[in-house]
Amino acid sequence: MPTPSSRPCPSCNDAMQVHELPGQYDSRVEIDFCFGCQGIWFDSMENLKLAPAAVATMFKEMHRHRDALHAPLAGRLRCPQCRGGLAQGFDVVRSGRFITHRCENRHGRFSSFSSFMIEKGFVRQLTKPEIADIAKKVGVINCSNCGAPVDLRKEDSCSHCRSALSLLDPEAVEKALQNYAKAPSAHAAPATAVADALVAMARERSRTERLDVWPADARLTGAGLAVDLFAVGLTLVSSLWDD
Repeated sequence: MPTPSSRPCPSCNDAMQVHELPGQYDSRVEIDFCFGCQGIWFDSMENLKLAPAAVATMFKEMHRHRDALHAPLAGRLRCPQCRGGLAQGFDVVRSGRFITHRCENRHGRFSSFSSFMIEKGFVRQLTKPEIADIAKKVGVINCSNCGAPVDLRKEDSCSHCRSALSLLDPEAVEKALQNYAKAPSAHAAPATAVADALVAMARERSRTERLDVWPADARLTGAGLAVDLFAVGLTLVSSLWDD
């Protein structure tokens, strides 16, 4: 069972939540989550010590907390062990490019949920038809990797972190979990599903917050949506582990 951590989140300084997970060679690994900031702290090399079942469990925990309030990351992140600043960098894997925040004293690193998903192969890059459909229906989205706005009417990747636009989706999840743990059968979404999910989430948020309903032909923007592709991806795969 998860327990409160004695270490603060690098971003919000609230106590993180410790999950003890299986490691390689019958070891145990303690991973610190901050669900409010959607971030994970790994002590040095811990991300490489996880057993396949641990990766699957972490995905399920992120999915279970998908509706938690999401606070933006602080401008300066601090190591929960030495309180020194974390240096931002990039790693590249087959499924894409992602941001990491490393302790300069080598105590560990802080990863966003979306970065962890890219690292472990739970995402795929958006296709050109999907990007065109989102550009038509939405216009501007937020990059899941760094949070910067991306105007799909002018660009098809993030100009800030140079990441390709990627999405957590059922087919990518199923393929990744075949390497970690068995997953229920999933199916690829049509090209229009991503933009439709963005619009639906935005209108639902507007209704919940008692704001004016957008006209049917109004173009939505990332600022109005206040969601990103990672949130949409979790919505698209929500049928996998709904309680």
